[in-house]
Amino acid sequence: MAEKETYKQSDLDKLRHSTAHIMAEAVLELFPEGKIAFGPPIEDGFYYDFDLPRSLTPDDLREVEARMREIIAGQYPLQQREVGIEEAKKAFADQPYKLEQIERLAAGRVDEHGEAAEGPAGTLSLYTHHNFTDLCRGPHLDHTGQVSPEALKLLSVAGAYWLGDESRPMLQRIYGTVWPSKEELEAHLHKLEEMEKRDHRKLGRELDLFSVHQDLGAGLILWHPKGGMIRTIVEDFWRQEHYKAGYELVYSPHIGRANLWQTSGHLDFYRESMYSPMDIEGQEFFIKPMNCPFHIMMYRSRTRSYRELPLRWAELGTVYRYERSGVLHGLLRVRGFTQDDAHIFCRPDQIEDEVLGCLDLTLHLLRSFGFHEYKVVLSVRDPEHKEKYIGDDAMWEVAEGSLIEALGRRSLPYTRMEGEAVFYGPKIDIHIKDTLGRYWQLTTIQFDFNLPERFDMTFVGQDGREHRPYMVHRALLGSMERFFGILIEHYGGAFPVWLAPVQVKVIPIADRHNEYAHQVAGRLREAGLRVEVDDSSERMQAKIRDAQLQKIPYMLVMGDREAEKGTVAVRLRTEEDLGPRPVEEFISMAREAIAEKRDI
Repeated sequence: MAEKETYKQSDLDKLRHSTAHIMAEAVLELFPEGKIAFGPPIEDGFYYDFDLPRSLTPDDLREVEARMREIIAGQYPLQQREVGIEEAKKAFADQPYKLEQIERLAAGRVDEHGEAAEGPAGTLSLYTHHNFTDLCRGPHLDHTGQVSPEALKLLSVAGAYWLGDESRPMLQRIYGTVWPSKEELEAHLHKLEEMEKRDHRKLGRELDLFSVHQDLGAGLILWHPKGGMIRTIVEDFWRQEHYKAGYELVYSPHIGRANLWQTSGHLDFYRESMYSPMDIEGQEFFIKPMNCPFHIMMYRSRTRSYRELPLRWAELGTVYRYERSGVLHGLLRVRGFTQDDAHIFCRPDQIEDEVLGCLDLTLHLLRSFGFHEYKVVLSVRDPEHKEKYIGDDAMWEVAEGSLIEALGRRSLPYTRMEGEAVFYGPKIDIHIKDTLGRYWQLTTIQFDFNLPERFDMTFVGQDGREHRPYMVHRALLGSMERFFGILIEHYGGAFPVWLAPVQVKVIPIADRHNEYAHQVAGRLREAGLRVEVDDSSERMQAKIRDAQLQKIPYMLVMGDREAEKGTVAVRLRTEEDLGPRPVEEFISMAREAIAEKRDI
């Protein structure tokens, strides 16, 4: 739900941050022995972490909400004051998490949430309202009465480790949402209901698409036949469009020697996300977290000439990265996944056209899968802290200029984010918008000045001398797993005909119609359609209902009349009845929907 134009995001953050403090006071009134941790605003709401004597129940949340409304009605001022370190320790003498945070701030270590902040030199910022004080940098509302009691809702309770560390205490995290008006809250709650209906984990089970098993290992995906069919269709289309765009497909192994990852820098900068090494004949090997070093090895397998460039090498490469179990989430956050990866090696004079080609290909792919709205982010280095980045000014200026020029040539508006570039180069990220208005970051087009240097990559130029190639990392869909999860939620499992694992369900009314049903199914398969015949003993309406629950685009019902006339009665998953159609007419209709990559 978009906020009212008069309500800026900064105002929403202030509203939600203040409501988090109101919630914390209400919780501590119910549990005076409770301990508080962090309570920041987040997208569409807020949360607060608590260490409480028992697990919270839905009844507890309702009681907390009721007490929050009383605090709101009190119109208590939210007042800031600066205090010294020792005074802050006294204020939170019975709050161990706050005391630890004070020590961290005093030592100059910033926590991952950034919830509290130092004030003037040697002081800390506190906010107080009514009977509650928190270590907080703000900003906040003027008083609690500025929160609309009808526009807030506590949503759920989840577990959260203190500081995200699995070795630290498990806290209870209460999530809530608050909006400027009751109408906006109701719209948001409706959106949450839709999100729950479209949850890819729920639909994955119901539609038999994929599964995750603890006996196998968390974060490792099993693709079932129907999910595998959709993945095959996606990958086949991906390959087809890459060949058209001048890419060559490559394959690389799943493991590599330790010295490869040492040269690439992964062992220095990425070690915590890599799995433990394997000892093979006295040498250490690591399972790959990325594909790029393998592609570089291919490049370095022989001397390269300027005439060969650009080289566009793409791979659907499966990689493995360690993720904490607490952050794993269905298909969206996993430990093993297949990237739609590619690396481009080119001359400096080719870079702009190569970036342009990446943009054209990604927008074509995204539109083909039904994503027509997106936003573009350009991440560049911090001009005030150039020492944090490798490469000289000239290289960065060429790289940033090439990205900007390519975006301009395609008239793509973008948000410039200074300081958000990775240390080895600037990048473009594309965030697609789904049916529910959520943005997902998919595409990344990334310069790399680092690996060509580390691996001493060269090409022989027209002058007969060795030159350093430019390298671009790019992933357009991101990964097959995450992209599939987004697709499921975007379509609510009702995939367009070209992606549907089963496109047609043939439903004979009685046993005597089975033979004709299988004849029709055979003709549809010959025409390239994916078909199932439901010749079970269930009644016709039960068969139709089951096909609709499975979100199959077309149902072809056939009885005596259809068998006699060689027709089929066409029904859609939307419950629309198109009536009897000749088989060939139906085939043409389905083929047209497939060719246009549209819904029924």
